[in-house]
Amino acid sequence: MEQTLAPSARTMLNKVPLVTLYFWVIKIMATTVGETAADFLNTNLNLGLTNTSLVMGALLIAALVLQFRKDRYVPWIYWVSVVLISVVGTLITDNLTDHFGIPLQATTMTFALALAATFGIWYAVEGTLSIHSIFTTRRELFYWAAILFTFALGTAAGDLLAEQLKLGYLHSAMVFGAGIAMTFAAYRLFNLSAVAAFWIAYILTRPFGASFGDLLSQPHANGGLGLGTVGTSALFLGVIASLIVWMTRQQARRTSTLQEIDS
Repeated sequence: MEQTLAPSARTMLNKVPLVTLYFWVIKIMATTVGETAADFLNTNLNLGLTNTSLVMGALLIAALVLQFRKDRYVPWIYWVSVVLISVVGTLITDNLTDHFGIPLQATTMTFALALAATFGIWYAVEGTLSIHSIFTTRRELFYWAAILFTFALGTAAGDLLAEQLKLGYLHSAMVFGAGIAMTFAAYRLFNLSAVAAFWIAYILTRPFGASFGDLLSQPHANGGLGLGTVGTSALFLGVIASLIVWMTRQQARRTSTLQEIDS
């Protein structure tokens, strides 16, 4: 049961979009862009891992400031924040692995424990992990912390399977895709709770998208299709932008309709 909000808590309209097919399409594409964009900035533009991390970290902070200042869900702000947190999550894992030499097994376990701790504290404080009740600043802080750890965890787990365990990008994507399908089946056929199903799928879509992004962008010699980070990032960003524009217009129409009804 959800805990009663303190009278002094800042309440808002729900800050998270409805979970629809469009939500999952954009989320997976944002995940893929997180992988390919990080590689593009780091390698193709020769920014280096440190400079790329600083630039993308600053952009993420700016986007989250905008997100937290709003009292309702604004599609373009929300999804820009997701794309940027996807890139930063990738960079966190890459820094730990490349700069500090921490094995992927250790980073995978560390981020899994950090995510579990975030969920545990979130539930202990708020009494719910539902994304349909993100209408206070405190809940939104828990939400974005969980999102960051899912991206960092997904990057580490995806790289662990594809590269260190030599499973390859295609087979890794198939493994995580099968996990998503099993989660959906458990929700529809075996009464897995909607909240648990959402977060399991959210976690799995990160390594699925990352493996898929590497499959598209990496050269043939590395087991990819050779589309490159530029082409893959541009294609997916274009689709994401188009869907965000469409959702923004849909939301504006719904708002206008409700205002007409109220008047």
